[in-house]
Amino acid sequence: MTIDYSKHPDQLVPAVIQDSRTQRVLMLGYMNEAALEKTRSSGLVTFYSRSRDCLWTKGETSGNLLHVREILLDCDQDTLLILAEPAGPVCHTGEDTCFRQENTPPFLSLLETVIENRRQASPETSYTASLFRKGRAKIAQKVVEEAGELAIEAMGENHDHFLEEAADLIYHVLVLLADKGYCLDDVLDVLRRRHKQGHSRSQ
Repeated sequence: MTIDYSKHPDQLVPAVIQDSRTQRVLMLGYMNEAALEKTRSSGLVTFYSRSRDCLWTKGETSGNLLHVREILLDCDQDTLLILAEPAGPVCHTGEDTCFRQENTPPFLSLLETVIENRRQASPETSYTASLFRKGRAKIAQKVVEEAGELAIEAMGENHDHFLEEAADLIYHVLVLLADKGYCLDDVLDVLRRRHKQGHSRSQ
């Protein structure tokens, strides 16, 4: 990654911070070479403060740190996009983002919350609770069954049935992840690492 700091008179490049989980834009800051190096080495988003003329790690006082997941450079090599996982509110006003956005989590994140809440529900009234009660082997079996049914529907022409089976498979995978103590973002982290490694090999 070669950044062209010379395009900016103060040698600072804009750094757009985006939530790695929700994809919401969180804030805009500026980095010089030293700030980017500290961001990489520490794994925490660090900016250069023009007003204080020094480096500052976002959240170093409040504890609302930004944990770096991926750093991307734009096509002109003069703007950064940093995917990060926030440890708390990002804006000084206490809001999650410095930009006014409706605070609606992605549906899959919402579904994960519903699945976790159903864990303690009655198995007589909740299918999800009954899966947890039957144990991991049964949940894993359902994932295998749903994957097979999806594969069968993929060979047909009934689009509605195919999408229904795809939804069933995703749902049961989320239940299995929850039973193992993981979440969808753990899987996405693996995919991000693979993407980054593949991108590096292609350069």
